[in-house]
Amino acid sequence: MTATLSKLTLGVAGAGAMGRGIAQVAAQAGITVLLYDVQDGAADKAVATVREQFSTLATKGKLTPDAAGAAGLKLHAAASLHALADCDIIIEAIIEQLEAKRALFDALEAIVHPGCVLATNTSSLSVTAIAAGAQLPGRIAGCHFFNPVPLMKVVEVIAGALTNASATEALTAFVHRIGHTPVQASDTPGFIVNHAGRGYLTEALKIVQETVADFAQVDAVLRGAAGFRLGPFQLLDLTGLDVSHPVMESIYRQYYQEPRYRPSPITAQRLSAGLLGKKTARGFYRYDDGKAEPQAASATATAWAGPIWLDAPDAETHASLAELLRGLGADIEAAPRPSANALCLVAPLGEDVSTCVARLDLDPGRTLGIDPLSTAHATLMLNPATDTALAASLLALFEQGGRPATLISDSAGFIVQRVLATIINIGCDIVQQGICTPSDLDSAVTLGLGYPRGPLAWGNHLGPRRVFAILNNLLRQTGDPRYRPSPWLTRRAQLGLSLLHTSGAAAKQ
Repeated sequence: MTATLSKLTLGVAGAGAMGRGIAQVAAQAGITVLLYDVQDGAADKAVATVREQFSTLATKGKLTPDAAGAAGLKLHAAASLHALADCDIIIEAIIEQLEAKRALFDALEAIVHPGCVLATNTSSLSVTAIAAGAQLPGRIAGCHFFNPVPLMKVVEVIAGALTNASATEALTAFVHRIGHTPVQASDTPGFIVNHAGRGYLTEALKIVQETVADFAQVDAVLRGAAGFRLGPFQLLDLTGLDVSHPVMESIYRQYYQEPRYRPSPITAQRLSAGLLGKKTARGFYRYDDGKAEPQAASATATAWAGPIWLDAPDAETHASLAELLRGLGADIEAAPRPSANALCLVAPLGEDVSTCVARLDLDPGRTLGIDPLSTAHATLMLNPATDTALAASLLALFEQGGRPATLISDSAGFIVQRVLATIINIGCDIVQQGICTPSDLDSAVTLGLGYPRGPLAWGNHLGPRRVFAILNNLLRQTGDPRYRPSPWLTRRAQLGLSLLHTSGAAAKQ
């Protein structure tokens, strides 16, 4: 392949938002770019738009005037596919239809030289299927950018079943040259980023479907306690259900109804109703001039002033929660059993409050739960028999102390435990399947999804054994196979290893 030479010519087929973005970052990196589009005049218009962008960047001081001018000179409109004959790499960024991409590559193979790498920017189609029937399928690979290309610095380089290593090596070198981060993926549904992102959305939808909490509560807890920039329902509204729900269904089907990726009837119904999100001014939130309308504030009760008896899964967690509660002014009982006047607070991992009440023989009317993983934004949990006035007074204790808190209904695993354990478990299974390396998984997720941590780093932060316990308890309590722990997680939890540990036979056991 000639694609790693210092003098590189890139062809981009498709002058839409993705094609323009790819052309922009390549030209900025000093690569000669030929931009083609089947629609008359579209390539010329796109070149003009990108050159204007270079001028804007120079005005803002993000490029020097000389660099902006040089980048503009590297970008050219191609009048026909034949103008791409001498390209070293051609990336297609056309409509997301298998037959259209196959037809384009068929046409290109009759034009380009044998050393030219043909790359698809597909986000959901099989690279292997796109290459099927090609004269030289070994030179066809995936090169999946994210929108907006100049800002999203990760690129998935995907090897199909017939892709030669030289093709992915050339694309990896190209991605490095434009200043982005390449991550290697095998040709599987959703690749890395769209695959790893399933848990955040589907588990949040499951929580709402079970009436554990409403969508605004789920968003608030995951932002405040776990550090996500957008809650899952804010994200769904931003993306649009017309985009998000079909992806959920597609990955579920392609994995032959794997329970971990099960879509939700909530999004199917809301899609049918046209409640797409910001683009229709109504989604999970209502929007006025693009801004979500504020949620109504709840009434505040009198803060709890009596003693609190606390049960936690281990001494460290007990000490941490006791310190939190004392900081709010609470009196923590030290006796093995609660007094008759105490509010009982349990902190289970992967279990609900009702289970703890039964196991510890507590008064259900006086017992609530607190998520030990959700202390920055406390999650408090009722059981079906909890005195609601007492629950409101506990919530008021947190609010009075300036500590954000959300009160939810009984659920195995609260909100943060369920969502983070699902994200971590899916990430573990991605590396178990050999889709990518552990480090590439975490890089792809942090750069492509903007998560505070990659799934494996997050699992290490919480502790693999704790995540394993949460999932096992969720599986036992619900019977839902979506919570069965991945072998990657199971073995490392049993052996006390990092989730990033890869040594051993085939580095996948």
